Amino acid sequence: MKNNNKSALPMPLFPPYEALVELDFNDYPTLGAFLQSSDQPWRIQHWQWAKQFLVYIGRNKSSHTYVRFRNEVERFLLWLFHERDIPMDTCRKTDILLYADFCWLPPEHWINTVNVDKFILSNGCYIANDAWSPFKYTVPKNIQLLSVKQPSAADPGKHTIDKRQYQPSQQTLSAMFTAVGSFYAYLMAEEMCYANPVQVAKKDCRHFIYDAQVKDVKRLTASQWDYVFNTALDMANKNIKYERSLFVVCALKTLFLRISELADRPNWTPVMSHFWEDSQENFWLKIYGKGRKIRDITVPNSFIIYLKRYRQSRGLPPLPHSSEQSPIVEKIRGKGGMTARHLRRLVQEVFDLAYISMRDQEGEDRARKLQEASTHWLRHTGASMEIERGRTLKDVSEDLGHASMATTDTIYVQTENANRAKSGKNRKVSD
Repeated sequence: MKNNNKSALPMPLFPPYEALVELDFNDYPTLGAFLQSSDQPWRIQHWQWAKQFLVYIGRNKSSHTYVRFRNEVERFLLWLFHERDIPMDTCRKTDILLYADFCWLPPEHWINTVNVDKFILSNGCYIANDAWSPFKYTVPKNIQLLSVKQPSAADPGKHTIDKRQYQPSQQTLSAMFTAVGSFYAYLMAEEMCYANPVQVAKKDCRHFIYDAQVKDVKRLTASQWDYVFNTALDMANKNIKYERSLFVVCALKTLFLRISELADRPNWTPVMSHFWEDSQENFWLKIYGKGRKIRDITVPNSFIIYLKRYRQSRGLPPLPHSSEQSPIVEKIRGKGGMTARHLRRLVQEVFDLAYISMRDQEGEDRARKLQEASTHWLRHTGASMEIERGRTLKDVSEDLGHASMATTDTIYVQTENANRAKSGKNRKVSD
C-alpha cells in the first residue's frame, strides 16, 4: 500500500509509565494532533491498544521491562503508521518479516547517536522532541572516532559518525520479536486481535543466526582489574569526593552487583540498613534484583573496609544501624540515591583513567579492553575470579541471583566446552 508519509520524521508516541497512565492529549498537543490527523481511524485505536498493553506491563513488570517493551511497540506502530500503512490486525507473516528487514536496516533519519528526551516541556505542555529517533546507534567506546565517515569540512580533525554502520545485534532482534509478539498475545487475550503473526514469522527471519560458538565472558583480567582498583583508590586518596567512586567500583566487582541494583528506582531505594549482620557475625546485603526478587548476598570481610571508609567520608558511623535510611550511594548535590546513568558515569571515569595508566605502562594491546568495558564487566570479573579461586558454583550462583546453577555454569564455567577443549588439545597432525 502506498504511503506518502515515508519521508516524514517519526515522533515519539509514549512517555514514561507514570505519565502514560494519566495521559491527557491537552498536555501532549503534538502527539494528539499526530494521532488524530490521519484519515485512518485505526491509528488512534492502535495507540489506545498499545497504551493498555504498556500500562499492564508497567504495573506488573519492572521499569526496565516497561522501557524495553515501550520502545519496541513504539517502533512497530511507527512503522505501521509511516511505512506500511496497514492496521496491525491485518498483518500476516510476510508483513512481520518485512518489519524485521526494516529493523535490520532502518533509514538514517530513523537513527540517533545520542540519548535525548522523547518530549520537551514548553509553555506548560509536552512537545515531541524533533531530535528524537526510534533507533539508537551506540558506537563502541574503543572505536568512537574510528567507525566514521570522512573528516568534516568544518573541522578536518573531527569525524562524524556514519549511521549506515548501524546493525542490530541478535539479542536486539530477538527482543523485538519478543515484545511485538507479547503485544499481539495480549491483544488476543483481550479479543482485540485474533491472530499472532509474530509466532510463525520468527523462525523464518533471515537475519537470525543460530549461534553455537564458544562464548567469551566479558570481563577484566586480573591485571586490568588491578589498574581499575588502584586508579579508584588513588582518586579517593587525593580527593574525598571520589570515595564514592571507589565504593561503587568495589561493590560492583566484589558483590557481583548489576548497576541497577545500586541505583535509586521508583519502587526501591537501596539504603544502608540493607547491610545487616547475622548472629554469627556474617555480613549480608539485601538486594532487589531482576524479576522483582529480593535476595541476600554475602558481604566479605575485605569489602567492609571500603564500606566503612565510604561511610566515614559522608560523616556517618563506620557501620550502618538496623533502621538507617541513608541511601547506599548518595548524591553529592541534592538528596537521595543516584540513578543508574549517574552511577555509570562514575565508573566510566575510573575506566578511562585506568586505561590511560595501563596503556602508558604496559602498552595499548594489554590496556585496550578497558576502553570496551562496561559496568557489567565488573560483575562478570568478580564472579569469574571467585570461581577460579575455587568457591562452589552453588554459592556463587546464589550471590549472583541466578535462577539455577546451569545459568552460572553456562556464563562463567562452560564445563562442556572446557572438557571438549581438554579432550581436543592432544589431537595429532601425524602419527
